[in-house]
Amino acid sequence: MRLKRTGAGMKRREFIVLLGGMAGATWPLAARGQQAAMPVIGLLAAGLPEFADHLVTAFRQGLNETGYIEGKSVAVEYRWARGRLDSMNSMPELVADLLRRGVTVIATPGNLVGTLAAKAATTVVPIVFGVAEDPVRLGLVASLAQPGGNLTGMNFLNSEMVAKRLGLLRDLVPGISRVAVLVNPAAPAATETTLREVGVAAPTLGLQIQVLKASTSGEINAAFASLARERPDALFVAVAGLFNSRRVQLISLAARHAIPATYADRILAEAGGLMSYGSDNRDMWRQVGVYCGHILKGAKPADLPVVQSTKFEFIINAETARMLGITIPPSLLAIADEVIE
Repeated sequence: MRLKRTGAGMKRREFIVLLGGMAGATWPLAARGQQAAMPVIGLLAAGLPEFADHLVTAFRQGLNETGYIEGKSVAVEYRWARGRLDSMNSMPELVADLLRRGVTVIATPGNLVGTLAAKAATTVVPIVFGVAEDPVRLGLVASLAQPGGNLTGMNFLNSEMVAKRLGLLRDLVPGISRVAVLVNPAAPAATETTLREVGVAAPTLGLQIQVLKASTSGEINAAFASLARERPDALFVAVAGLFNSRRVQLISLAARHAIPATYADRILAEAGGLMSYGSDNRDMWRQVGVYCGHILKGAKPADLPVVQSTKFEFIINAETARMLGITIPPSLLAIADEVIE
């Protein structure tokens, strides 16, 4: 015998179906709402992304140390200036774009121009920097211990190591008297610091300085063409994201012209540069990631003291030294952190 459905039964069944349909319709909206609530970090870098995998990995490591995983608990909006002068001049537009997107914090590792642009654009959104110059002198913070505003980060001190690096170059290549200094005019503060420190150190070391400028790949080629005409005894490459990104070009040109060169970042010595002396750039990016994580958890930049580098690495590429006919003094072998064979 077939049972006849009652009107009440039909209504209950229709009501259940309706609830199911409402759940299906509203669930994507809820999921989108949760996704939109994910904090967003705006990362503003001066170099080229294709040469910065090791740095981005270090930044993510810092986030992981504070419990954040990119794509799962935090989103990162990347903006790369690619080391070009025109892109560096567009930093305010890149910052404005990040602010329109509602980022929770702006990270500017190794990007002083971006840091200054972000500072000029907002006094509310936290900014975590990594700079090679004194952030107090630059006006980024009130003091290292108590930053006092919406900025904090790390001073990796490479500009302050100019005199030491110049002295190590002279010890590695005895007899040099004229040194070309390659700077990036698109980073005026770093350039000013480098030239000031070189100007003080060079006379005490018995060295004469020739300044070369480059803010693009083409200008790097032009600088080496000038170097070929002037024939200085050695090359001092200043701290610059552009030069790290163009390390293959720099090292190839230095090899072609058989000129001993010194760099700030170990990745250039690893890629074939003669020597490097400076702080670990990867550790700076990691520390920026750590501070971003702390801020996402509620810490205020004003209460996070600026971290200063405490470890500096002296790397010598022995293979490059042999190609240049340079005998590494035992005194330098004894103090080198690593000798690349």
